[in-house]
Amino acid sequence: MQSHELLREVLQKCSAKEISGQLGLSLSLIYKWAEPPDEAAGSGASNPLDRIEALFRCSKDVRIVEWICQRAGGFFIGNPKQTNAHPDYLIPATNQIVQEFAELLAVIATAAADNQINNSEAKVIRARWEELKSVTECFVACCEEGNFSALKDNAPTPRKPQA
Repeated sequence: MQSHELLREVLQKCSAKEISGQLGLSLSLIYKWAEPPDEAAGSGASNPLDRIEALFRCSKDVRIVEWICQRAGGFFIGNPKQTNAHPDYLIPATNQIVQEFAELLAVIATAAADNQINNSEAKVIRARWEELKSVTECFVACCEEGNFSALKDNAPTPRKPQA
């Protein structure tokens, strides 16, 4: 989906007038954001989504995306890289998740040793948590894509509950 298409859908749920007022921008500019860019005709306008994408592409700093996701009440996890996707990597990948979780628990235990957690400790906990989510998402995505087919092929048959 292109940014202008998304913004057109957004304008169906939230009025352009409201957005214009909140942002202190002209109503016509808000509507231009929802038009496909056509530099020759002069229609369309560089919209905020395109600008954020350009900023990210230029800086290659994922914290920009993470910040937006956090403001929306969520978090960002990048798509997994297609490296080490062979079934032989299953055990090391599983071990990596366990190791990341152990490291998160160690950070939490260290921070909570004095029965309180300060801001800098909370930031370290958040960083470890984000890393654990990322590693786990990569693992799950590889499983969903069939990269760990040996796991699927050797899965035990579910047993029927006894009455």
